[in-house]
Amino acid sequence: MAQHDGDRAAAFREARDFLLKHREDYPAAYEGFRWPRPERFNWALDWFDTIAERDLAEGTERTALHLVEEDGRETRLSFAALRERSDRVANWLRGQGVRAGDRVLVMLGNQVELWETALAAMKLRAVVIPATPLLGPADLTDRVERGRARHVVVRAEDTAKFDQVPGGYTRIAVGRGPDGGPVPGWLAYEEAAGAPAAFAPDGETLAGDPLMLYFTSGTTARPKLVEHTHVSYPVGHLATMYWIGLKPGDVHLNISSPGWAKHAWSNLFAPWNAEATVFLFHYTRFDAARLMAEMDRHGVTSLCAPPTVWRMLIQADLSALRTPPREALAAGEPLNPEVIEAVRRAWGVTIRDGFGQTETAVQVANTPGQRLKPGSMGRPSPGYRVELLDPVTGEPGAEEGEIALDLAAAPVGLMTGYHGDPERTAEAMAGGYYRTGDIAARDEDGYLFYTGRDDDVFKSSDYKISPFELESALLEHEAVAEAAVVPAPDPVRLAVPKAYVVLAEGWEPGPETARALFAHSRAVLAPYKRLRRIEFAELPKTVSGKIRRVELRERTAAGSVGSGVEYDERELSG
Repeated sequence: MAQHDGDRAAAFREARDFLLKHREDYPAAYEGFRWPRPERFNWALDWFDTIAERDLAEGTERTALHLVEEDGRETRLSFAALRERSDRVANWLRGQGVRAGDRVLVMLGNQVELWETALAAMKLRAVVIPATPLLGPADLTDRVERGRARHVVVRAEDTAKFDQVPGGYTRIAVGRGPDGGPVPGWLAYEEAAGAPAAFAPDGETLAGDPLMLYFTSGTTARPKLVEHTHVSYPVGHLATMYWIGLKPGDVHLNISSPGWAKHAWSNLFAPWNAEATVFLFHYTRFDAARLMAEMDRHGVTSLCAPPTVWRMLIQADLSALRTPPREALAAGEPLNPEVIEAVRRAWGVTIRDGFGQTETAVQVANTPGQRLKPGSMGRPSPGYRVELLDPVTGEPGAEEGEIALDLAAAPVGLMTGYHGDPERTAEAMAGGYYRTGDIAARDEDGYLFYTGRDDDVFKSSDYKISPFELESALLEHEAVAEAAVVPAPDPVRLAVPKAYVVLAEGWEPGPETARALFAHSRAVLAPYKRLRRIEFAELPKTVSGKIRRVELRERTAAGSVGSGVEYDERELSG
């Protein structure tokens, strides 16, 4: 068993315990929290392994990871078991040539090997490049080349994709090939189980050493490459733990695809910072009834899901969940008020929004026990000084402006920068602020209200239009499952709001449904905001599930209609 310097995690534990103590006292937490700033820190060795060693000393077997498969198979691993398994994997990877500073592309599903590899890579001081299994050869080539990956750890069923990805990287396959044997030309990950159980680090981990390189979700043509350190994500996600409201012993379910930052937020760092259980139900096709049955059966105490999942859940019978989670959360995109109300009526629990990015931990959130204001994304997280920059002058203190982090406060949970792109980093950090590109308004109580991305907000007849506000209004109608609003060219008004709508089950696209939605728009929106055009169509999304509004904007600006039929309010009312 590796022995670790417990004092190295003392400041981390003190900060963690402070947030647990003030879990429902936001003013005290915000005013009193101070980031731990260790010079040397390895979260896997100094935090996770010390939890495991303490459990062993106390004779406890607390569950760290609990996976449930669609066919009913289950895997439960304690902190101690995962500590040993990750030590073996680290020793084996070292034997395959993985060294400190090497980049390791990890493309796995929600399977035990994902967490083993993440912990093992941290212990080796290797740099992880998380990748979703949905990626194809072109995206993988970009990640291998720009990320300078020296090793890849991949599911056996995805190895063929790498036939088209050039490079001299070490190839490691998890699982068996089609014939039941090892994948030809690939090292077999399963051999790691036979590696020695005693791991010894080969050097100190500095706080500023790189830990992860994240490719953003690609809503622009070229994904950015975000660099995080051994402190910025592991320590930074103390704020995420606080937002979720996690406590030791909780069972946390976060619905997120591996390869994206939110998976590390809520399936790795935040729950294990709290000494809670990471729970996952692995499904091939979303089934709300089955998901709720598994939540009941395994005592899930907190659920975090993207808005798309919440919208699907409220179309099911929410009363089927006999024991609702204590905490319900949404992230990824702002959640519309009508979804929050539907869950509150059924479960007696209010979904709490959180705002953050791949570049950061959660910056703004509705935290446990605090008054919630309809439509608000909450207040700044402990450890962050959030400013709104005036859109004209760029000065802080605006009532509405770009969400920005004051760099003078040195927020720990912020990226080092965009790897290999100093110009983009300098632009994002200009003037002493990290600029998010998102617009919000602040009220007299310090609550922030999301307006949209700076490139999503548009003008119609010189009135500023927030697509999010119009989308929220549309979602109040029972016919609408999902919606995205973009500007459509107009000779008189310059632009008018056009909605792309995905209909709820039982509704058919056509002029009558369009009339109903136009009537709803007129009833709930000011005249200058109301919808003028509607197209019933599927929404283009990134592989992480975010709506690609840029694609819709470009298509609409070009005057083209997608796979659906467009309806104009003037024509239907004429």
